[in-house]
Amino acid sequence: MRDLPDLIDAVQRNCDIADARHAGEATLCTYLLRMREHFRWENELPLAAQPRKEELSAWLTEREARWDALAGEDFGPVPVGERDHDPFDAESLNGELLGRGLVYGAGYARFHRPSFFLAEIDRSETREGLRVLVAGCELARDLEPAPAALRGDTIFVRRDALRRWLWERVEFWQSRRGEGALARAVHAWGLDGNDEAAFERAVNAETETVILHELGEARAGRLLGPQWEAMLAGCEDRRAELVARAVRDNLADCLVTLPALVAREAHASIHFYFSHFDGLRRELFPALAAAYRQWHETASADALAEAAASGAAHWERVARGMLSASPCLEPSALALLGP
Repeated sequence: MRDLPDLIDAVQRNCDIADARHAGEATLCTYLLRMREHFRWENELPLAAQPRKEELSAWLTEREARWDALAGEDFGPVPVGERDHDPFDAESLNGELLGRGLVYGAGYARFHRPSFFLAEIDRSETREGLRVLVAGCELARDLEPAPAALRGDTIFVRRDALRRWLWERVEFWQSRRGEGALARAVHAWGLDGNDEAAFERAVNAETETVILHELGEARAGRLLGPQWEAMLAGCEDRRAELVARAVRDNLADCLVTLPALVAREAHASIHFYFSHFDGLRRELFPALAAAYRQWHETASADALAEAAASGAAHWERVARGMLSASPCLEPSALALLGP
């Protein structure tokens, strides 16, 4: 593809503009971790590589200077062939790119943060009437890559972003060697050592898990209708948006993710799911955490299956109540949401 360098540059420029506008919203610790990982990605370093402090510091200074220069810029068109495309028109762009072995993603993440990426396409399939595009090596990306996203009738899965996120979780455990759900997942996958084949098996398993979650998001979307996305788009209170997203995530996982993992007896993935079942999702749904403990202690999946079934009904009621009560849930209502 002769125009590939221009395409990569255009997408990366939009990624950098998004970072210029929003990178400073993270806490300092999160920001530095994201910057270190972005440095490794940009310089094609191994996942376990520890960048030299001098090189990382110089790169960080250069990157922040670039962001300063781009902070007031608008997102630019994305050129493919003889056409310039709107940077948010992923459908049109993928109509041009998929046949060339590439996939493009664009949309808005939480807090209305724009996000873009360009990658090589790994595979394309259809699940429950939805197109699933699985991306491989990423050619352009921003600082906060989501492993998966549902955009309209298409699920985008970013295996490179997922691999890096999973590696960070395993690396975190290796530095502490604690007990709990993450340790159980690491043991179940055989990741106690440096087994690359075992790590790839874990990546494959979690690729399926994120697809299941997005299938759950699609089912939740059909239940709640377009009013839900309109509510999120109009939500200006960040705490309220986080609550709304946690409710939808719990609904999606009770509808699809958890029933599928339980039915498949995917023990490692269940442990890993609960290793990052935290924050508002856990605060709102303590019954699910209790069901996991019971599953782990008794090896009976009944409690998890029952929690998912009752949770699906509960979180649908809660979500519908949110839609009817307010255009965006008030944070003070948090205590009223738990099952």
